[in-house]
Amino acid sequence: MTANVRHAAGRLLVVGLGGTELTGLERAWLKLVRPAGIILFKRNIADPAQTRALMREATALCTPGALRCVDVEGGTVDRLRDALAPMPSALAVSRRAVETGNASLMREHGELAARGVKAFGFNATLAPVLDLGLPASAKVMGTRCAAATPQGVIEYAGHFLDGLTAHGVIGCAKHFPGLGGGTLDSHAATPSIARTFDELWREDMLPYRELRDALPMIMVNHAAYPATRGRVTPASVSRFWIAAVLRGRIGYRGLILSDDMEMGGILGFMPIEEAAAAAIRAGMDLIEICHSPELILRAYESLVAEGEKSAPFRSLLLARSRESARKRAKLCSDDRAPALSARQFAALRGRILRFRETIGEPVASSPAPAQQPPAGAAST
Repeated sequence: MTANVRHAAGRLLVVGLGGTELTGLERAWLKLVRPAGIILFKRNIADPAQTRALMREATALCTPGALRCVDVEGGTVDRLRDALAPMPSALAVSRRAVETGNASLMREHGELAARGVKAFGFNATLAPVLDLGLPASAKVMGTRCAAATPQGVIEYAGHFLDGLTAHGVIGCAKHFPGLGGGTLDSHAATPSIARTFDELWREDMLPYRELRDALPMIMVNHAAYPATRGRVTPASVSRFWIAAVLRGRIGYRGLILSDDMEMGGILGFMPIEEAAAAAIRAGMDLIEICHSPELILRAYESLVAEGEKSAPFRSLLLARSRESARKRAKLCSDDRAPALSARQFAALRGRILRFRETIGEPVASSPAPAQQPPAGAAST
């Protein structure tokens, strides 16, 4: 029983790493946890060869069919900007597409993101953002939101997702049920968003409703909505938002991923041990913990301990693990796209820079990557 519970607990975690190579400690806890996926950040990425090698070694210690995630939205959230080229923001692309009447720019944004992601060995990008670009959240969200209206977000996200899908990359819509009305950054604190359920349903959640069947994954945020039945509980641990609304009322059947459980938005509300169990009880498929080995192990061990102590939670843990694995198997393959040659890598970089120029964002501050594949060589 203990082995089954441990295996199930690990298959519910997507975890981050510390640097550009695995440490001995990381190898040890990865072997223990056997997570469902890895997420990398700028601190982990130097060049395609190094990143592919890191992902290959790390995912060999994960459960089969692991997610290999990175954030490439464009603009301020683009983990490949220094190692490849800076992608333009969702807002800039959406505005340019509307100005020119050229919706293909939005699809091209997704295609270029997908090609960059695959070049470094990833199979998923945590994009697009479906939050509305409302005045309340302007200082927090910046250019991450494609539009202020649901229709604008739907048009951009639909085309962006088409671009990802065309190149076999998994997208993840975020941050359900919507951060457009928030004034606080959930990295530091729990945003309290005063929008009513009717407002959220008609506006913030409309992109999720309209694009439901096109969304492989949805990320749930750490905000609270006191004017709704969810009240002050962060959405990421709320059965109301995950089970009742996202699964029940919207009818979403894809993977549901938490925002990073290291954020102050959740850890200021409850410790990681309680948060991990609460997220699973609420209906979460995958819990994301992006950096701290201590928090990863505390979450993992808390799920195991609760599963060993409580028969109902053990049944839930095992069922959620099976369901999560089934959904990942539909989306993920252990196959990796062939590595790019130096010429192909340079061509992709050039195309991104030209696209950025077309969109109207400056490229002067885009230095060439410090490390590229040697001429004529293919990264592995």
